[in-house]
Amino acid sequence: MSVPWPMPNYLRPASVVALAVLVAACSGAGPSVAPSDPPGDLPSGSPTGSPPASPAEVGALEHPTGATDIVLRYDVGGGMMMAGFAASQVPTFTLYGDGTVVFRNAASEMPPMQGSVMRTNPLRTAKLSEDQIQDLLVYALEVAGLGVARDQYDNPMVTDVGTTTFTIDAGGVKKAVNIYALGMEDVPGVPDMVARRAFGELATHLADFDQGGAIATDVYQPAAYRGILMDGTGMTDPNVIAWPWEDIQPSDFKGPADPNAFQLATRTLTPEDVAALDVDGPEGGFTGLLITGPDDGKLYSFSLRPLLRDDTE
Repeated sequence: MSVPWPMPNYLRPASVVALAVLVAACSGAGPSVAPSDPPGDLPSGSPTGSPPASPAEVGALEHPTGATDIVLRYDVGGGMMMAGFAASQVPTFTLYGDGTVVFRNAASEMPPMQGSVMRTNPLRTAKLSEDQIQDLLVYALEVAGLGVARDQYDNPMVTDVGTTTFTIDAGGVKKAVNIYALGMEDVPGVPDMVARRAFGELATHLADFDQGGAIATDVYQPAAYRGILMDGTGMTDPNVIAWPWEDIQPSDFKGPADPNAFQLATRTLTPEDVAALDVDGPEGGFTGLLITGPDDGKLYSFSLRPLLRDDTE
């Protein structure tokens, strides 16, 4: 069985893993790359006896193709996070059906504080070919194990930390896999260690999708943002700003209709609305901006989240 060779640069780590899985399938042996082994890089040139082939020849994995269809997503949520910070976070990585990826490496150094404002690095984006999509899906489903994974993996040895969620819709598999306290496996007694190592490798690859900037990507420019307005009573900052909008009032920030949902007042904002806040580099979102109300001088704490293409508001 042959695979396309050489592959484009975006998915070099996934390409090697996909090759290992496909070769193993042909030989009847187990995978030649263990799930805990980090994906390697491609050698130059073409391997002897492996002519190029199209994805269809090696069994392409079906997946949605719409520009807002989520094919693969990696997200982390929950745990002991302040409400404003949690509300401003976006999924670490998303692959859409048309090949667009939007991602951010949470391990990258954060921008410096601007007064009380904690800014987040901008998201990055790139467009993958179908061959590259296939490589990534084989890696996620077969090597990282999402294809056979359970819906839930618990860690009874740790409390009050986040849950990692992988969402996938490809190859006849459509599900979310939730892993509590991923990356905290150094405590004796943690179950499912083999699966957790595989999930951890997938998380690392998706978070560092551009390999530390070695692969060219573009800054993701949000078409809209979600503004989150909270009571800031008791907070202090010498850089408190006056209410920046003439056509938006605090009452225009609404909580969710579901009374059981966490009640945060939000509003969709345009890039022009965000520019009025005078925060440098807001594209990645931020938290901690203090604003005085337009009439009574009430103090508010404001957070900002960039909207992705599948966000409805």
